[in-house]
Amino acid sequence: MLQVEHLTKVYDNGTVALDDVSFEIPDGQFLAVIGLSGSGKSTLLRCINRLIEPTEGRILWDGTDIVTVAQDDLRRIRRRIGMVFQHFNLVNRSKVITNVLAGRLGYTNPALSLINRFEAHDVENALARLDRVGLLGKENSRADELSGGQQQRVGIARALMQDPELILADEPVASLDPVLAHSIMRILESINTEDKVSVLCSLHHLDLVHRYAERAIALSDGKLVFDGEPSLIDDERFKHIYGEEAERVG
Repeated sequence: MLQVEHLTKVYDNGTVALDDVSFEIPDGQFLAVIGLSGSGKSTLLRCINRLIEPTEGRILWDGTDIVTVAQDDLRRIRRRIGMVFQHFNLVNRSKVITNVLAGRLGYTNPALSLINRFEAHDVENALARLDRVGLLGKENSRADELSGGQQQRVGIARALMQDPELILADEPVASLDPVLAHSIMRILESINTEDKVSVLCSLHHLDLVHRYAERAIALSDGKLVFDGEPSLIDDERFKHIYGEEAERVG
């Protein structure tokens, strides 16, 4: 269970990115975060694993407050939380399998990881993760030789190497065309349903939210303005989330 309580983030320039946000994610749920660009979606996800430090509030992971734990405990918590980025966050000049193995850095001897030395079973697991996302055979390709959709699959395989209990997916399909977007979302869906991994995924398009999420929360100017089933987002709620001039698609 992940519980976010009264989470607030104010940046140094005075921008209030999150304003007293509270919600919880039961184990195994697929939760979408929606809202306009700049509404606080990315800040929310990055506060959960403390890539961004919250200003106020608590983030409880099975009863432990992520906001206040020491660095050693934070590293152990981050092992259980996989992150999938909008722009993939791969080392472009490295091989695909090296990028996937980076997901084991929290478990590996630091001296060996610096020279890309990993245990044989980690390499076997990396190949299995690549097979799962449909990229077996690409392990020795450079990351920047792959298409955008393939690079995002590498990012998901890297997250799977952590054996996560929660995946934070920050706009994972924003830079992909609709066909590729669905292929990525189906992989995340299978991880959620087959592996019972909780997924917190920020999305722009409501058609994807309706298709893949069992629940959605919406942010507007850093405030939580909706929490419920996607089917409950009627025209009035849509305007409240996206503004009076927004046109509904999907």
